[in-house]
Amino acid sequence: MTSEEIIGFVNTLDGVLTLRPAPGDGTPEISWGDTFFYYAPDGVTPTASQPFATVVTKDYPDDESSRLDRPGAFRVNIAAGKDAFIRWTGHAPREPVSGEVDPSAADTVIAHPVYGSLGWLAVVNPGERTQAATRELLRTAHHLARSRHERRTEPTA
Repeated sequence: MTSEEIIGFVNTLDGVLTLRPAPGDGTPEISWGDTFFYYAPDGVTPTASQPFATVVTKDYPDDESSRLDRPGAFRVNIAAGKDAFIRWTGHAPREPVSGEVDPSAADTVIAHPVYGSLGWLAVVNPGERTQAATRELLRTAHHLARSRHERRTEPTA
């Protein structure tokens, strides 16, 4: 899967607002070239919620372990919820982990190297082994974001 295929897939989900920061749009330079997905059916960037998924194309400060400085490397980051996190990692987000997982390994679902304790999963360069799982996790993250949005915007009786 390419990053463009992932972006195209997420854009088929309802209510998605896709932000692709670029020079001249007022976003921080470090975010240029990355992609952020929000559930925002009104098309307005939410101020009270985080993206439900991102595609990053470079290392960030204190987040270099995936080695995204390699040519063609990118990482999909997905807030797929606690159940999916446990299913894929074998432990709860805040539980200590035994054994090392290489955060730069391609085509492998892992706990996000920085935000894993918050239940985020990540995949560097999804490929044949993880493309179906990546799509499933993105659908799950979208569903969770939509559910949160609906709870927040639901009129009270």
